[in-house]
Amino acid sequence: MAQTVPPCELPAKEYEVARNTGAYTSSGLATAGFRTAKYLLEEWFQNCYARYHQAFADRDQSERQRHESQQLASETQALAQRTQQDSTRRVGERLQDMHGWKSELQREVEALAAETDLLLAQKQRLERALDATEVPFSIATDNLQCRERRQHPNLVRDYVETELLKEAELIRNIQELLKRTIMQAVSQIRLNRERKETCEMDWSDKVEAYNIDETCGRYHSQSTQVQAHPHSTAFQESASTPETWAKFTQDNLCRAQRERLASANLRVLVDCILRDTSEDLRLQCDAVNLAFGRRCEELEDARHKLQQHLHKTLREITDQEHNVAALKQAIKDKEAPLRVAQTRLYLRSHRPNVELCRDAAQFRLVSEVEELNMSLAALREKLLEAEQSLRNLEDTHMSLEKDITAMTNSLFIDRQKCMAHRTRYPTILQLAGYQ
Repeated sequence: MAQTVPPCELPAKEYEVARNTGAYTSSGLATAGFRTAKYLLEEWFQNCYARYHQAFADRDQSERQRHESQQLASETQALAQRTQQDSTRRVGERLQDMHGWKSELQREVEALAAETDLLLAQKQRLERALDATEVPFSIATDNLQCRERRQHPNLVRDYVETELLKEAELIRNIQELLKRTIMQAVSQIRLNRERKETCEMDWSDKVEAYNIDETCGRYHSQSTQVQAHPHSTAFQESASTPETWAKFTQDNLCRAQRERLASANLRVLVDCILRDTSEDLRLQCDAVNLAFGRRCEELEDARHKLQQHLHKTLREITDQEHNVAALKQAIKDKEAPLRVAQTRLYLRSHRPNVELCRDAAQFRLVSEVEELNMSLAALREKLLEAEQSLRNLEDTHMSLEKDITAMTNSLFIDRQKCMAHRTRYPTILQLAGYQ
């Protein structure tokens, strides 16, 4: 290795210049035909020594500058390499950070998409359940309208009508609940999609930044794609800091997770609502069917008893008609003896003089007429009572037939119209929105 002189400032050497001022200087040699302005030999040596010293000083300074330049070049080369390696390392760390956040965002986007699909399925269940409630509501209202056509005295507000009104009110309340839940699901789906879009935009930005940093990480000093950009070191005013950059993505993830949790809770709520509403509707349907069954049994029993009373009334009417005929015949049978007794009394009233005697026969004929008149009066009174009883029986017969007809009509409405219509009631799976 070449020896180097340590850099230092050399003292300036002073040179004495010979002058032609003395008695023995060349200025005194003024001979004809020779120049008198010549240098002395000492001056020539001094000049040579000055040139040697200047050349040595210039070489020394040049050598020192070369050494410093080489040292500076090697130091700057090493510094540039270290700086580039550190920058490459920092870019790699940034790539790892972006990859982590990008992966988190991608997982959250996929989770939100899956959650939104599940909530959409729940929304479709709600819509199917809402459509399924139309059939029970139409059945309940049709049953109420059909039972309005019952005839008196069976047009009563019985427990069947009470259960039907409860069923109609329950269905209306369930329909309102399902509509509100559907609107809540629609709003939650919109929020899920907004959060998903926000995360997708953040993910897209990170993918683009990742590709840029990945490209930057592959550049080195021997790359041919690099160019000079003198003004690229200036910071942009809209640039974020690492803290705000991380907080932005973290906030997006937190909001997305919060909406996803709300969506999951809403799905659980929808499951509970559909399960409870379907069970309530089926329980109320069973209650209405049970009330119909009890009412039909009561109507059947009442109609059977009315028919028995009708048969007995018809027999009694027949017997009473025979009784009226017998009374009329008895009255008719009493008229002949009365005419005989009255004729006897009339003829005996024409007996002459003292023969017109109040004898025993006369008293007996008079008592016979009185007895016959009393018998006729009693028979006629009994005949009136029998005829009135017969009319009452006929009225009862008509009323019984009317009641039997009304109960038959009520049974037809409840069994053939209402209960047959209720066989179309949706299943619990349809009410729960699965079908």
